[in-house]
Amino acid sequence: MNFLHDRRVFLKSAAAGAAVLRSGTAFGAEKAKKRNIPLGFDNFSVRAMGWKAPQLLDYAASLKVDVLMLSDLDVYESLEEDYLKGIKKKADNLGILIHAGTGGVCPTSKRAITKFGSSEEHLALAIKTAKILGSPVIRCYLGSMEDRKGEGGIYPHIDSTAAVFKKVKNLAVDANVKIAIENHAGDMQAWELAGLVETAGKDFVGVTMDCGNAAWIIEDPMLNLEILGPYAASTGLRDNAVWESENGANVVWANIGEGNIDWEAYVNRFAQLCPGVPFVLEIISQVYPRTMNYLEDSFWDVYPKARASEFAKFVRFAKKGKPYTPPPGRPEGPDSKELAQKQQKFDLERSLQYCKNVLGLGLK
Repeated sequence: MNFLHDRRVFLKSAAAGAAVLRSGTAFGAEKAKKRNIPLGFDNFSVRAMGWKAPQLLDYAASLKVDVLMLSDLDVYESLEEDYLKGIKKKADNLGILIHAGTGGVCPTSKRAITKFGSSEEHLALAIKTAKILGSPVIRCYLGSMEDRKGEGGIYPHIDSTAAVFKKVKNLAVDANVKIAIENHAGDMQAWELAGLVETAGKDFVGVTMDCGNAAWIIEDPMLNLEILGPYAASTGLRDNAVWESENGANVVWANIGEGNIDWEAYVNRFAQLCPGVPFVLEIISQVYPRTMNYLEDSFWDVYPKARASEFAKFVRFAKKGKPYTPPPGRPEGPDSKELAQKQQKFDLERSLQYCKNVLGLGLK
């Protein structure tokens, strides 16, 4: 690795990001009244940068956020205690709370991460890491839409995930770390995830609430908030652009303020249901829509227990939308790593600006 080049790229990126957030030009020069809700972002939002934890903390400090979600274990150069204590010290000095995370912990899912051993061993390592970092949570997930297919659908996977959680309960409780499982990539609807939490034990298991993923599971994000808000321990939030198509609806993840979600209403309800929970952005740059062809009979094969009244809310949500177009000024050009880096930073920084200037989020 060319350290000097990497350092120059980071400093240039951080300075540009800070300038964007200071300017206040995109969403009005005057910031909204603060709501006393911590604001942060998930490192997955800028994954193309390839930054490790120290660089991500510097970037987060330049953007004046309160929380940094480090949502995978590969973001650390080491999982040794001395290294992790150094990361915690750096975060403390910058005034940033780390929310720690990892990936798939369901032993029966194709998305299970196996390089750390069994699912129980993986989750135990993640909890230990979170404890050293001073993180109150360890974000994880079950799997993806693919786990809804096959015999029994999603439900055997829900049972196996709950069983893993129960095996590490004492470790999580002793570490004062809450397992925060995400509604991830179309795996579980909100009511199914709430059932998993109740089965495992809501005293030590909560939710990483992802309103962007709600639309991938034919859910209205406000309904997702109503069901999962009381269980929320962390978040991964972005907007949804959803509009009707010939056979159902199209879904595109969008920057905060550029999709269908009524963010004023969402944040007001979030404050009521999720006191103390940070508003963490997981902005995933996307242009091409995901199709939800719910007018085709085969679509419903993976939703044997779908609840009609909840689906009706998603249909109403789609009826309010219109085809998505990228915001003005978003970098364009041939696909490349450099373009992905520019687009991800643009999307995250624009979303943070909206959260600060329009919604009044953040403590700094």
